[in-house]
Amino acid sequence: MIKSLWQKFFLLLVAVSLVALSAAFLLREFMVSDFREYMEGEMEDRAYWVTAALESTYERYSGWEKQAVIEDAVWALMLGFEIRLYDGNGHLVTDTQSAIATLSPLVKKRIMAISEQRTAGENSRFLPYALFLGGKEIGRLDARFLHPKKSGVFIMRSNRFLLISLVALGGLAIVLSIVFSKRLTYPIKGLTDAVTAVGAGDLKRRVLLSGKDEIGRLSEAFNRMAHTLEVQESLRRKLTSNIAHELRTPIGAIRGELEGMIDNLIPADKDHLQSLYAEIGRLRRIIEGLEELSQAEASELTLRKQIFALKPFLVNIVERYRKIFAEKDVELGLAGEEGTMINADPDRLSQIVINLLGNALKATEKGGKVMVSVSANQEATMIEVADEGCGIKAEDLPFVFERFYRASSGGLGLGLTIVRELITAHGGTLSVRSEFGKGSVFSLTFPS
Repeated sequence: MIKSLWQKFFLLLVAVSLVALSAAFLLREFMVSDFREYMEGEMEDRAYWVTAALESTYERYSGWEKQAVIEDAVWALMLGFEIRLYDGNGHLVTDTQSAIATLSPLVKKRIMAISEQRTAGENSRFLPYALFLGGKEIGRLDARFLHPKKSGVFIMRSNRFLLISLVALGGLAIVLSIVFSKRLTYPIKGLTDAVTAVGAGDLKRRVLLSGKDEIGRLSEAFNRMAHTLEVQESLRRKLTSNIAHELRTPIGAIRGELEGMIDNLIPADKDHLQSLYAEIGRLRRIIEGLEELSQAEASELTLRKQIFALKPFLVNIVERYRKIFAEKDVELGLAGEEGTMINADPDRLSQIVINLLGNALKATEKGGKVMVSVSANQEATMIEVADEGCGIKAEDLPFVFERFYRASSGGLGLGLTIVRELITAHGGTLSVRSEFGKGSVFSLTFPS
């Protein structure tokens, strides 16, 4: 059983080549057959010329005049026939050999030179043609067609040409089939090896792009996938490190204080219990962050979308958080038309906006400003959250929405990932513009 793809390609190309060569062979057979039918029709016409000439001779001489019949026999030979002429009683009047024997040596030499260019075929036989004059049978002509040697040369050369073509073109087809089948399957083999390597954990493995065809696009897609997996693996490792770091501190503090209480080195009073409670709160926030990401990734299945006025909805959120912004001396503003409508899940949208406001507050120093703006057109509804904070470095900008990526210390790097997942579940998009040291603008687009 053939398992190799290149062998299957090879056999396919060979089969196509054989079909093409077979078509050439059939075409040659048709041409030779038509040529032979043409020659037979031509000689049939000539046979009737000879019979007409003999009947005319008989009429002209009122019988079979010896010399006139000899001339007709020689003429028939020149037309390509060997003949035997019989009278009405079935007696032989003359034949080709007898007619040639009566010729002078010079004429005989010339006639024989012409007749030597023709030969009787293996299956050639004498065919009878009745001779009539005035409705009365005056004799019978037996004629045998002498094939021109040129026609045999034509058929022989066509056979030779066909054989050479079969050998040369067939060999070339096999060589090209091997070359092209190898060339076609080489990129696929490279992809197979790369997939195997990635499956074994080598996420840095890439394949060479072989062009712009389907295999080339597949190779490009594989490279993008491998790059994404590599980035995700890197972020996963960072997550493991970040979670371990985040968990180590509160767990270490809790364990230390509990050991001190067990050894009676630390009193189990309200202050120390409050400290333990705070550390447990840190653990809880870490767990809630991971749980929130899991819920965001599955939010497309649980969305409860409805159409509502966007401006009053945002006013409620802004008013709730205005005091928190004021405590840091950061101005929080809202701009947009009152009649703007949005089709979204109110709870999820509230989670998105609150997350972005929290990030903006962290990034903005005292005296800065955060602005929420609303706009809409026929295709989409847009929300922008702009701050005058520290901004994002250019090298960090492509990764800010990746899970567990942290451009600065603090947090698990899940906030913007959660926002992106929630917006994607709504069928919308999330983008960011930022200039380091001057602030950032996060743009949310929801389809109308």
